[in-house]
Amino acid sequence: MHASLRWLAPEFEQENYNAAMFIHLRLHTEFSVVDGTNRIDDVVAAAVADGQPALAITDLSNLFGAIKFYKQARAKGTKPIIGVEIFLEGLGGDTTALSRMVLLVQNKQGYLNLSELLARGYTQNIVKNQAVIKLAWLQELNEGLIALSGAQAGPVGQALVQGDEARAREVALQLAGVFPHRFYLELQRAGRVDDEAHVIAAVQLAARIHLPVVATHPVQFTTPDDFEAHEARVCIADGEILGNAKRVRKFTREQYFKSSTEMEALFADVPSAIANTLEIAKRCSLTLVLGKPQLPEFPTPLVNGQRMTPDEYFRYASHEGLKERMAHLFPDAAEREKQMPQYLERLEFELTTILKMGFPGYFLIVGDFINWAKNNGCPVGPGRGSGAGSLVAYALKITDLDPIRYKLLFERFLNPERVSMPDFDIDFCQTNRNLVIDYVKAKYGKDAVSQIATFGTMAARGVVRDVGRVLDMSYTFCDGISKLIPNKPGTNVTLQLPPTDGKKSDKYVYASEAEPILAEREAKEEDVKTLLELARKLEGMTRNVGMHAGGVLIAPGKLTDFCPLYQ
Repeated sequence: MHASLRWLAPEFEQENYNAAMFIHLRLHTEFSVVDGTNRIDDVVAAAVADGQPALAITDLSNLFGAIKFYKQARAKGTKPIIGVEIFLEGLGGDTTALSRMVLLVQNKQGYLNLSELLARGYTQNIVKNQAVIKLAWLQELNEGLIALSGAQAGPVGQALVQGDEARAREVALQLAGVFPHRFYLELQRAGRVDDEAHVIAAVQLAARIHLPVVATHPVQFTTPDDFEAHEARVCIADGEILGNAKRVRKFTREQYFKSSTEMEALFADVPSAIANTLEIAKRCSLTLVLGKPQLPEFPTPLVNGQRMTPDEYFRYASHEGLKERMAHLFPDAAEREKQMPQYLERLEFELTTILKMGFPGYFLIVGDFINWAKNNGCPVGPGRGSGAGSLVAYALKITDLDPIRYKLLFERFLNPERVSMPDFDIDFCQTNRNLVIDYVKAKYGKDAVSQIATFGTMAARGVVRDVGRVLDMSYTFCDGISKLIPNKPGTNVTLQLPPTDGKKSDKYVYASEAEPILAEREAKEEDVKTLLELARKLEGMTRNVGMHAGGVLIAPGKLTDFCPLYQ
């Protein structure tokens, strides 16, 4: 049947397409939260094993997994392509109707634009709990982005499936105008009933209006054997029962990570659709600067009518702070004079080290908001961890412990031979903590300050209950199995079976070893075996997104110059 498509678009045929290499440009990982079970390590390994030179990540409305994916892919020698599947409004006859498209990052400007688009979606246009991108925003922020039409779920595909060719043509040309030479009609064959009709209609449209086509595969899970676990994950997100005959089946068994050979065979009748995956991969080249501290500029106050540089003010404030501390530590002037040399020697050593490592701004920023908190009704702890070993921190009133008196080492906190960001463990009282965050926002700009997202994962006990519910097992039964799993504080318990080669990980306690009754019941009871086998496939995956209780990010400028915002 596929061979019949060759005559539809003869201008797509080129000799070099015979040596085409397929690259996956669509991928939902576990960070899509609702419908992906691809673990980043596994799916990158699959691309490497298949010899694919590049791979894209296109999670649903977020870049949660982008940095992990970027680092993992580069480490394995595969080119990472960062992208997102977005919800879009403002196209077609019904301007309120939602459709989907994929945006792929070509360069740094594209990354910044995608970050801004996602931030706007989450902060300005939530529709049915989804961040929705407006067409007007795309018209403003499309530079550096390649757009894929979204297949049947996209605005062009929706019109084609409905048989409205005029509207499909209009929308396709509109998007081609927004993304000049960067818009592709997306073709998919993933075993769904309307796939073939859409492919034929899309190729015909592409031939008529001279737009390129590209083959993608909506990869939701890594291997064919992962289909049941993926469906269980979807049911957990939707509150559904796996065996419910009336449940809407949104995915097929075909949506695993297919090899290049499989995809080339699937689209043998449209070779340009395969070749264009490689062309798109060549057009995407993003380099991110990671591991380099990005600190906001500390606004230094006037001292004797003069504006000091941050380095000068850091030294000045530390010496002035030490004078105050010494007056408190040694009220007797003679004793203070006697003790001062060793304190000054330690202070100078620390100042030289901190300035050499380029971190005076960090101390000034932290000292500023800690002292504001202390003076404005938000109690702050005296200091914990290695930061208590810094005399500069004590002088700037970041900590309240004299490191010389308690013989604490500064080198445990900062060491020139191991350059890393300083890290003060600071305890703010829950009362009025929000005022401190408001102060920081006012000082550095609302666009530069944000709290941090956290990801809840499917831990051993919780995943057993979740999977048991979607399998429609009784609560009493699942709760009983869950309670057999050890739950000792400070230990990381896993449902995974101990490796047969004896190479056990020190990171985990294996539940089946720690609790023999659990292993015995799995061996004897089919229900327990089914429950645990499915739970193992989902254990550790991202379950939900939350907000960190205390982590606050301060950027040197707009946060969207570094990452998207989520709300």
